[in-house]
Amino acid sequence: VLTNYHVVSQMALDPAVYTGEYVDTDGKRGPIELLAVDVLHDLAVLRVNRQGGGFFILPEKPVKLTQGQPLYSLGNPLDLGFAISEGAYNGVVSRSFYDQLIFSGPINSGMSGGPSVTAGGTVAGINVSKRRDGEAVSFLVPVKYAQDLLRTVELQGAPPKDFNPLIAAQLLAHQRAMVARLLDTPLSIKNMGPYRVPVRESGQVRCWGRSNVKAEASYSADTLSCAMESAIYVSDTQQTGHVSITHQYLRSPSLHPLRFAALASSQFRIDRLGSTRDTRLTGPLCSERFVHSNTLPLRAVTCVRAYRKFPGLYNFTLLTASTDNPQASLQSRLDVAGVSYDNGMRVTRAFLNALGRSREL
Repeated sequence: VLTNYHVVSQMALDPAVYTGEYVDTDGKRGPIELLAVDVLHDLAVLRVNRQGGGFFILPEKPVKLTQGQPLYSLGNPLDLGFAISEGAYNGVVSRSFYDQLIFSGPINSGMSGGPSVTAGGTVAGINVSKRRDGEAVSFLVPVKYAQDLLRTVELQGAPPKDFNPLIAAQLLAHQRAMVARLLDTPLSIKNMGPYRVPVRESGQVRCWGRSNVKAEASYSADTLSCAMESAIYVSDTQQTGHVSITHQYLRSPSLHPLRFAALASSQFRIDRLGSTRDTRLTGPLCSERFVHSNTLPLRAVTCVRAYRKFPGLYNFTLLTASTDNPQASLQSRLDVAGVSYDNGMRVTRAFLNALGRSREL
């Protein structure tokens, strides 16, 4: 039986604590066995001890879909009973790290892992998620990823007793591809006042900005942010494989330098790194130094947290603040989640080395 990884993630991560069972449309129950997971594409394969009255078979080759083609999503929405939702195929998501199909129709909780089929009954994709900030904007996992996972099941022997090492290996493979794509070309440079700041604009990363320039304000602040549009689901409380960047340019010609220093210090908060009691991550280990990047003097703080369940994976945070002007401050933050130590250092060095002045003050 094919389903989503997020449906059975608790079983995969904590098999000593969680078990699972199936409930069919007649109310019959039975145990399930987890055979394989693909955390990167949110898929899993189960074995159930039951002979079904009917089922869908994945096509040998993914079906060719045309925009607007009707699709029918099957599932158990909100545990209300078996239901079929009608919608339409509307292309492939361009901002996701891995391909997902856009299904313009309702997919609700309880429908995860169900098939979406064509009018002829051919499986087009596997229900996976929806946007909560839109209407009828849902997503399907393409059949090609399910075919790959089923081939893995055919070739493997007994399923792993502990899926955590397998999940860790998949996450490590993802971070290698993510960092390679992130750094395959030099970071783009934008100007913020007299400063040069790095960003990454690509199909997977979206950037936006805002400003609070008001006549009555005692200071002005321009903010530029970039973030990946997708992340890898690990559990209900943890997502990884994500990069975000924030730059804030503060300035005030009217504030006394001491008052401006207090303002800038209040914005530069090292304590905004999450709880030290987090059971998923170790407490942050931070180092602070004063550096020069392209003639720009900076205070730089690097913090690293290790994943408890997945050895070799870390979260990196780099905070920087310019120290060249008593009435202006460039403050930047880089967050990289779910990378190896070496790749975390590569990304933070590339980010730090790209900061600088666009002109002399």
